[in-house]
Amino acid sequence: MISLIFPPLDPIKNGVITLKAEALEKKKDDVCLSDLPDLPLECILEKLSPGGLTSMSGVCRSFRAMCTQDHLWERHLKQKWGKLLMGDSVYKEWQAYIDTKKKKKQTLVDCSNGKGYFGVFTTGFWWKKNVKENSSSSSSSSSSSSSSSSRTSICLRVDSIMAWYLSIENGNFSFPAQVYNRENGNVGFLLSCYDAKVSYDSSIDSFKARYSAHGRPTTEENIGWERLRSPAVDASPYDLHVSDCLTDLQPGDHFEIQWRKSKEFPYGWWYGVAGHLESCDGNKLYCQCHRSDTVILEFKQYSPGSRWREVEIDRKDHREVGNETDGFYAGIRKLYHNDEILIWKGLWPTQPLA
Repeated sequence: MISLIFPPLDPIKNGVITLKAEALEKKKDDVCLSDLPDLPLECILEKLSPGGLTSMSGVCRSFRAMCTQDHLWERHLKQKWGKLLMGDSVYKEWQAYIDTKKKKKQTLVDCSNGKGYFGVFTTGFWWKKNVKENSSSSSSSSSSSSSSSSRTSICLRVDSIMAWYLSIENGNFSFPAQVYNRENGNVGFLLSCYDAKVSYDSSIDSFKARYSAHGRPTTEENIGWERLRSPAVDASPYDLHVSDCLTDLQPGDHFEIQWRKSKEFPYGWWYGVAGHLESCDGNKLYCQCHRSDTVILEFKQYSPGSRWREVEIDRKDHREVGNETDGFYAGIRKLYHNDEILIWKGLWPTQPLA
Protein backbone atom coordinates (compact mmCIF):
# COMPACT_ATOMS: atom_id res chain seq x y z
CA MET A 1 0.00 0.00 0.00
CA ILE A 2 1.45 3.33 -1.09
CA SER A 3 0.74 6.43 0.96
CA LEU A 4 0.65 9.82 -0.73
CA ILE A 5 1.72 12.65 1.52
CA PHE A 6 0.70 16.22 0.55
CA PRO A 7 2.26 19.24 2.16
CA PRO A 8 -0.07 21.11 4.48
CA LEU A 9 -1.86 24.16 2.98
CA ASP A 10 -0.59 27.54 4.01
CA PRO A 11 -3.70 29.33 5.40
CA ILE A 12 -2.26 32.79 4.74
CA LYS A 13 -1.36 32.12 1.11
CA ASN A 14 -4.62 30.30 0.54
CA GLY A 15 -6.58 33.28 1.86
CA VAL A 16 -4.71 35.69 -0.39
CA ILE A 17 -5.41 33.52 -3.44
CA THR A 18 -9.11 33.40 -2.54
CA LEU A 19 -9.31 37.19 -2.11
CA LYS A 20 -7.57 37.77 -5.42
CA ALA A 21 -9.96 35.44 -7.19
CA GLU A 22 -12.96 37.22 -5.67
CA ALA A 23 -11.53 40.63 -6.63
CA LEU A 24 -11.02 39.50 -10.23
CA GLU A 25 -14.56 38.14 -10.37
CA LYS A 26 -15.94 41.38 -8.93
CA LYS A 27 -13.92 43.43 -11.40
CA LYS A 28 -15.47 41.52 -14.29
CA ASP A 29 -18.99 42.39 -13.08
CA ASP A 30 -18.18 46.01 -12.19
CA VAL A 31 -18.46 47.61 -15.64
CA CYS A 32 -18.36 51.41 -15.68
CA LEU A 33 -20.83 53.27 -17.90
CA SER A 34 -18.00 55.23 -19.46
CA ASP A 35 -16.43 51.95 -20.60
CA LEU A 36 -19.32 51.31 -22.98
CA PRO A 37 -18.76 51.79 -26.72
CA ASP A 38 -20.03 55.04 -28.21
CA LEU A 39 -23.10 53.57 -29.91
CA PRO A 40 -24.80 51.96 -26.88
CA LEU A 41 -23.83 54.95 -24.71
CA GLU A 42 -25.42 57.29 -27.24
CA CYS A 43 -28.59 55.17 -27.21
CA ILE A 44 -28.76 55.49 -23.42
CA LEU A 45 -28.36 59.26 -23.53
CA GLU A 46 -31.12 59.56 -26.14
CA LYS A 47 -33.55 57.95 -23.68
CA LEU A 48 -32.78 60.40 -20.87
CA SER A 49 -35.00 63.31 -19.87
CA PRO A 50 -33.58 66.85 -19.59
CA GLY A 51 -33.13 66.17 -15.86
CA GLY A 52 -31.32 62.93 -16.63
CA LEU A 53 -28.97 64.66 -19.05
CA THR A 54 -28.37 67.29 -16.40
CA SER A 55 -27.34 64.69 -13.83
CA MET A 56 -25.15 62.82 -16.30
CA SER A 57 -23.37 66.01 -17.30
CA GLY A 58 -21.96 66.33 -13.79
CA VAL A 59 -20.19 62.97 -13.82
CA CYS A 60 -17.09 63.93 -15.79
CA ARG A 61 -15.82 66.08 -18.64
CA SER A 62 -16.47 63.47 -21.31
CA PHE A 63 -20.11 63.05 -20.22
CA ARG A 64 -20.46 66.81 -20.05
CA ALA A 65 -19.37 67.07 -23.68
CA MET A 66 -21.73 64.26 -24.75
CA CYS A 67 -24.76 65.51 -22.81
CA THR A 68 -24.61 69.00 -24.30
CA GLN A 69 -24.79 67.88 -27.92
CA ASP A 70 -27.40 69.65 -30.05
CA HIS A 71 -29.12 66.54 -31.38
CA LEU A 72 -29.91 65.30 -27.85
CA TRP A 73 -31.57 68.57 -26.86
CA GLU A 74 -33.31 69.12 -30.19
CA ARG A 75 -35.69 66.25 -29.44
CA HIS A 76 -36.60 67.73 -26.03
CA LEU A 77 -37.00 71.20 -27.54
CA LYS A 78 -39.43 69.94 -30.19
CA GLN A 79 -41.29 67.70 -27.75
CA LYS A 80 -42.04 70.39 -25.18
CA TRP A 81 -41.88 73.64 -27.12
CA GLY A 82 -42.29 72.65 -30.78
CA LYS A 83 -45.89 73.83 -31.14
CA LEU A 84 -45.00 77.27 -29.83
CA LEU A 85 -41.72 77.75 -31.70
CA MET A 86 -43.02 77.57 -35.25
CA GLY A 87 -42.46 80.30 -37.83
CA ASP A 88 -39.76 82.75 -38.82
CA SER A 89 -40.73 85.31 -36.18
CA VAL A 90 -39.70 83.01 -33.32
CA TYR A 91 -36.42 82.09 -35.00
CA LYS A 92 -35.60 85.75 -35.66
CA GLU A 93 -36.35 86.57 -32.03
CA TRP A 94 -33.97 83.83 -30.91
CA GLN A 95 -31.23 85.12 -33.23
CA ALA A 96 -31.71 88.62 -31.82
CA TYR A 97 -31.46 87.17 -28.30
CA ILE A 98 -28.19 85.45 -29.21
CA ASP A 99 -26.78 88.63 -30.74
CA THR A 100 -27.63 90.55 -27.57
CA LYS A 101 -25.80 87.97 -25.48
CA LYS A 102 -22.75 88.13 -27.74
CA LYS A 103 -22.67 91.92 -27.73
CA LYS A 104 -22.71 91.93 -23.95
CA LYS A 105 -19.93 89.33 -24.08
CA GLN A 106 -21.83 87.08 -21.72
CA THR A 107 -20.09 83.72 -21.63
CA LEU A 108 -22.38 82.07 -19.12
CA VAL A 109 -25.99 81.01 -19.52
CA ASP A 110 -28.07 82.80 -16.91
CA CYS A 111 -29.62 80.09 -14.74
CA SER A 112 -29.28 81.96 -11.47
CA ASN A 113 -32.87 81.37 -10.39
CA GLY A 114 -31.93 77.74 -9.78
CA LYS A 115 -35.45 76.39 -10.30
CA GLY A 116 -35.92 72.63 -10.43
CA TYR A 117 -33.16 70.36 -11.61
CA PHE A 118 -31.62 73.15 -13.70
CA GLY A 119 -30.25 74.69 -10.54
CA VAL A 120 -27.16 72.50 -10.91
CA PHE A 121 -25.99 74.67 -13.80
CA THR A 122 -24.73 77.21 -11.30
CA THR A 123 -22.20 74.69 -9.97
CA GLY A 124 -20.13 74.77 -13.14
CA PHE A 125 -20.67 71.17 -14.24
CA TRP A 126 -22.24 72.29 -17.50
CA TRP A 127 -19.52 74.56 -18.74
CA LYS A 128 -16.87 73.83 -21.34
CA LYS A 129 -13.37 74.89 -20.42
CA ASN A 130 -12.52 78.47 -21.26
CA VAL A 131 -9.30 78.43 -23.27
CA LYS A 132 -8.47 82.04 -22.52
CA GLU A 133 -6.92 82.34 -19.07
CA ASN A 134 -6.66 85.55 -17.15
CA SER A 135 -3.17 86.87 -17.90
CA SER A 136 -3.06 88.66 -14.56
CA SER A 137 -3.42 85.42 -12.60
CA SER A 138 -0.32 84.06 -10.98
CA SER A 139 1.05 80.62 -11.81
CA SER A 140 0.14 79.39 -8.36
CA SER A 141 -3.48 80.40 -8.75
CA SER A 142 -3.58 78.73 -12.19
CA SER A 143 -2.27 75.54 -10.66
CA SER A 144 -4.85 75.73 -7.92
CA SER A 145 -7.72 76.28 -10.35
CA SER A 146 -6.67 73.35 -12.57
CA SER A 147 -6.77 71.02 -9.59
CA SER A 148 -10.53 71.46 -9.33
CA SER A 149 -12.17 70.64 -12.66
CA SER A 150 -15.71 71.31 -11.45
CA ARG A 151 -14.80 74.93 -10.66
CA THR A 152 -12.95 75.71 -13.90
CA SER A 153 -13.92 78.89 -15.73
CA ILE A 154 -16.29 77.35 -18.25
CA CYS A 155 -19.00 78.52 -20.66
CA LEU A 156 -21.93 77.14 -22.62
CA ARG A 157 -22.30 78.08 -26.27
CA VAL A 158 -25.10 80.66 -26.38
CA ASP A 159 -26.31 79.50 -29.79
CA SER A 160 -26.62 75.83 -28.84
CA ILE A 161 -29.96 74.00 -28.75
CA MET A 162 -29.43 73.31 -25.06
CA ALA A 163 -29.00 77.03 -24.40
CA TRP A 164 -32.26 77.69 -26.23
CA TYR A 165 -34.10 75.05 -24.18
CA LEU A 166 -32.71 76.37 -20.89
CA SER A 167 -33.41 80.01 -21.77
CA ILE A 168 -37.08 79.17 -22.35
CA GLU A 169 -37.33 76.85 -19.34
CA ASN A 170 -35.84 79.44 -17.00
CA GLY A 171 -37.99 82.27 -18.37
CA ASN A 172 -35.02 84.24 -19.70
CA PHE A 173 -36.11 84.11 -23.34
CA SER A 174 -39.43 85.74 -24.24
CA PHE A 175 -40.76 84.51 -27.56
CA PRO A 176 -43.58 85.74 -29.81
CA ALA A 177 -46.86 83.85 -29.52
CA GLN A 178 -50.58 84.51 -29.68
CA VAL A 179 -52.97 84.33 -26.73
CA TYR A 180 -56.63 83.35 -26.95
CA ASN A 181 -59.13 85.44 -24.97
CA ARG A 182 -56.50 87.81 -23.63
CA GLU A 183 -56.60 89.50 -20.22
CA ASN A 184 -58.21 86.61 -18.36
CA GLY A 185 -61.24 86.38 -20.61
CA ASN A 186 -62.05 90.09 -20.68
CA VAL A 187 -65.46 90.29 -22.38
CA GLY A 188 -64.02 92.70 -24.93
CA PHE A 189 -61.60 90.04 -26.18
CA LEU A 190 -63.69 86.85 -26.20
CA LEU A 191 -63.11 84.69 -29.28
CA SER A 192 -60.04 86.64 -30.29
CA CYS A 193 -56.31 85.88 -30.41
CA TYR A 194 -53.66 88.58 -29.91
CA ASP A 195 -49.91 88.76 -30.39
CA ALA A 196 -47.73 88.96 -27.32
CA LYS A 197 -44.23 88.38 -26.00
CA VAL A 198 -44.49 85.30 -23.79
CA SER A 199 -42.19 83.93 -21.09
CA TYR A 200 -42.49 80.67 -19.15
CA ASP A 201 -42.66 80.21 -15.38
CA SER A 202 -41.61 76.63 -14.60
CA SER A 203 -42.56 76.91 -10.92
CA ILE A 204 -46.28 77.08 -11.80
CA ASP A 205 -46.13 75.66 -15.36
CA SER A 206 -47.77 78.70 -16.91
CA PHE A 207 -46.89 81.78 -18.95
CA LYS A 208 -46.69 85.53 -18.66
CA ALA A 209 -47.65 87.68 -21.67
CA ARG A 210 -46.82 91.27 -22.54
CA TYR A 211 -49.18 92.78 -25.09
CA SER A 212 -48.15 95.68 -27.26
CA ALA A 213 -50.80 98.36 -27.43
CA HIS A 214 -51.27 102.08 -27.97
CA GLY A 215 -50.03 103.68 -24.80
CA ARG A 216 -49.00 101.59 -21.78
CA PRO A 217 -48.25 97.92 -22.50
CA THR A 218 -50.54 95.36 -20.84
CA THR A 219 -49.34 92.24 -19.03
CA GLU A 220 -51.14 89.05 -18.01
CA GLU A 221 -49.94 86.18 -15.84
CA ASN A 222 -50.96 82.56 -15.16
CA ILE A 223 -51.77 81.76 -18.78
CA GLY A 224 -52.28 78.06 -19.43
CA TRP A 225 -50.83 76.10 -22.34
CA GLU A 226 -54.27 75.72 -23.95
CA ARG A 227 -54.53 79.49 -24.50
CA LEU A 228 -51.33 79.78 -26.52
CA ARG A 229 -50.49 79.15 -30.15
CA SER A 230 -47.76 80.04 -32.63
CA PRO A 231 -48.36 83.23 -34.65
CA ALA A 232 -50.94 82.56 -37.36
CA VAL A 233 -48.84 84.36 -39.98
CA ASP A 234 -45.23 85.50 -40.04
CA ALA A 235 -46.00 89.19 -40.11
CA SER A 236 -46.15 92.13 -37.75
CA PRO A 237 -49.51 92.54 -35.95
CA TYR A 238 -49.57 96.04 -37.46
CA ASP A 239 -49.41 94.74 -41.06
CA LEU A 240 -52.43 93.79 -43.14
CA HIS A 241 -52.49 90.11 -44.06
CA VAL A 242 -53.00 89.55 -47.79
CA SER A 243 -56.09 87.33 -48.07
CA ASP A 244 -55.76 84.43 -50.50
CA CYS A 245 -59.04 82.63 -49.70
CA LEU A 246 -61.72 85.11 -50.75
CA THR A 247 -62.47 83.51 -54.13
CA ASP A 248 -63.59 80.22 -52.55
CA LEU A 249 -65.05 81.55 -49.28
CA GLN A 250 -68.69 80.48 -49.03
CA PRO A 251 -71.43 80.17 -46.36
CA GLY A 252 -70.48 77.82 -43.53
CA ASP A 253 -66.72 78.29 -43.90
CA HIS A 254 -64.87 79.10 -40.70
CA PHE A 255 -62.38 81.96 -40.75
CA GLU A 256 -60.25 84.36 -38.72
CA ILE A 257 -60.13 88.04 -39.56
CA GLN A 258 -57.82 90.82 -38.45
CA TRP A 259 -59.53 93.56 -36.46
CA ARG A 260 -58.27 96.57 -34.57
CA LYS A 261 -59.93 99.34 -32.65
CA SER A 262 -58.08 102.16 -34.36
CA LYS A 263 -55.17 102.73 -36.72
CA GLU A 264 -52.72 103.05 -33.81
CA PHE A 265 -53.55 99.61 -32.34
CA PRO A 266 -52.21 96.23 -33.49
CA TYR A 267 -54.50 93.70 -35.15
CA GLY A 268 -56.00 90.76 -33.31
CA TRP A 269 -57.47 87.67 -34.97
CA TRP A 270 -61.21 87.18 -34.47
CA TYR A 271 -63.21 84.03 -35.15
CA GLY A 272 -66.30 83.91 -37.35
CA VAL A 273 -68.29 81.94 -39.93
CA ALA A 274 -69.22 83.04 -43.46
CA GLY A 275 -72.96 83.65 -43.74
CA HIS A 276 -75.66 84.01 -46.40
CA LEU A 277 -76.70 87.19 -48.15
CA GLU A 278 -79.93 88.80 -46.99
CA SER A 279 -81.54 87.85 -50.30
CA CYS A 280 -80.70 84.14 -49.77
CA ASP A 281 -82.93 81.84 -47.71
CA GLY A 282 -80.02 79.53 -46.89
CA ASN A 283 -81.25 76.60 -48.99
CA LYS A 284 -78.14 74.81 -50.23
CA LEU A 285 -79.87 73.70 -53.42
CA TYR A 286 -80.50 77.28 -54.55
CA CYS A 287 -77.80 79.25 -52.71
CA GLN A 288 -75.73 81.47 -55.02
CA CYS A 289 -73.90 83.42 -52.29
CA HIS A 290 -70.53 82.04 -53.37
CA ARG A 291 -70.98 83.72 -56.78
CA SER A 292 -71.59 87.18 -55.34
CA ASP A 293 -68.87 89.83 -55.02
CA THR A 294 -70.17 90.52 -51.50
CA VAL A 295 -69.28 88.20 -48.63
CA ILE A 296 -71.13 88.21 -45.30
CA LEU A 297 -68.94 87.55 -42.28
CA GLU A 298 -70.87 86.54 -39.15
CA PHE A 299 -69.73 86.64 -35.52
CA LYS A 300 -72.40 84.55 -33.83
CA GLN A 301 -71.00 85.05 -30.35
CA TYR A 302 -72.81 88.41 -30.48
CA SER A 303 -76.57 88.71 -30.11
CA PRO A 304 -78.72 89.27 -33.25
CA GLY A 305 -79.01 92.99 -33.84
CA SER A 306 -75.63 93.78 -32.32
CA ARG A 307 -73.46 96.07 -34.43
CA TRP A 308 -70.69 93.47 -34.07
CA ARG A 309 -72.86 90.61 -35.37
CA GLU A 310 -71.81 90.80 -39.05
CA VAL A 311 -69.86 92.77 -41.61
CA GLU A 312 -69.84 92.87 -45.42
CA ILE A 313 -66.64 92.79 -47.47
CA ASP A 314 -65.85 92.94 -51.19
CA ARG A 315 -64.62 89.58 -52.43
CA LYS A 316 -62.64 90.99 -55.38
CA ASP A 317 -61.19 94.16 -53.90
CA HIS A 318 -60.89 93.65 -50.16
CA ARG A 319 -58.77 96.08 -48.20
CA GLU A 320 -58.98 97.27 -44.63
CA VAL A 321 -62.54 98.48 -44.08
CA GLY A 322 -64.19 100.21 -41.11
CA ASN A 323 -64.13 103.39 -39.07
CA GLU A 324 -63.09 104.75 -35.67
CA THR A 325 -66.49 103.78 -34.21
CA ASP A 326 -66.76 100.14 -35.27
CA GLY A 327 -63.07 99.42 -35.72
CA PHE A 328 -61.22 98.20 -38.79
CA TYR A 329 -61.50 94.76 -40.45
CA ALA A 330 -58.54 93.58 -42.51
CA GLY A 331 -56.93 90.30 -43.68
CA ILE A 332 -58.80 86.98 -43.60
CA ARG A 333 -57.60 83.41 -43.02
CA LYS A 334 -59.89 80.55 -43.94
CA LEU A 335 -59.67 77.69 -41.41
CA TYR A 336 -59.18 74.39 -43.20
CA HIS A 337 -58.22 72.21 -40.22
CA ASN A 338 -60.80 70.92 -37.78
CA ASP A 339 -58.31 71.17 -34.89
CA GLU A 340 -58.23 74.96 -35.20
CA ILE A 341 -62.01 75.16 -35.38
CA LEU A 342 -62.44 72.99 -32.28
CA ILE A 343 -60.15 75.27 -30.28
CA TRP A 344 -62.34 78.26 -31.12
CA LYS A 345 -65.53 76.37 -30.28
CA GLY A 346 -64.03 75.40 -26.93
CA LEU A 347 -63.66 79.11 -26.11
CA TRP A 348 -67.29 79.92 -26.86
CA PRO A 349 -68.93 82.19 -24.23
CA THR A 350 -71.66 80.77 -22.02
CA GLN A 351 -74.13 83.43 -23.21
CA PRO A 352 -74.35 85.74 -26.26
CA LEU A 353 -72.45 89.00 -26.08
CA ALA A 354 -74.23 92.33 -26.48
